[in-house]
Amino acid sequence: MRKAFLKHIKRFPWVTNVTLYGCLFAGGDFVHQCFSIKEEMDWRHTRNVAIVAFSFHGNFNFFWMRFLERRFPGSTVGMVLRKLLLDQTFAAPIATSAFYTGVSLLEGKDDILQDWREKFLNTYKTGLMYWPFVQFLNFALVPLYVRTTFTGCCAFVWATFLCFSRQTGDGTAIAALNWIRGPKSEMKEKSVSENK
Repeated sequence: MRKAFLKHIKRFPWVTNVTLYGCLFAGGDFVHQCFSIKEEMDWRHTRNVAIVAFSFHGNFNFFWMRFLERRFPGSTVGMVLRKLLLDQTFAAPIATSAFYTGVSLLEGKDDILQDWREKFLNTYKTGLMYWPFVQFLNFALVPLYVRTTFTGCCAFVWATFLCFSRQTGDGTAIAALNWIRGPKSEMKEKSVSENK
């Protein structure tokens, strides 16, 4: 199975990488909604996240990884650090901006830059606590033909965070951690009050 999958990626690298990336990114929205314990799933929001992921994020990452590898070939520490620096100073802000503005555009908001203005800086700072470690492993250990897929797997977690931040958070890791702990702490408070 693994050999067949890798053979497929080598034969159709763009289609496979972009498809997997888009599905994983949309899956992040699905997980966010499941954790949010909503009465109904907002499939339109998941669709909008998927459109942004397929049309921009997957493609951007696919071609960005190839550009970095052509410009800075190899996995020596110096080359990995150069790729990492460029990735975090150039690609990360573009990808975050595309998410906030793209989903807002698809939702038909009057001011598509509102979420970006309110949450971009916090989201970018939070990303600096996550993506440099992920991309260091990616650039140092992962073969080029599966880098976008690896990034997509890591973006699954990131997309969950982005969807939370866009809908109810402020782009900070603290808000996300409180959101994750929220239902548990509410349940504890409820059981304590019932026991009294």
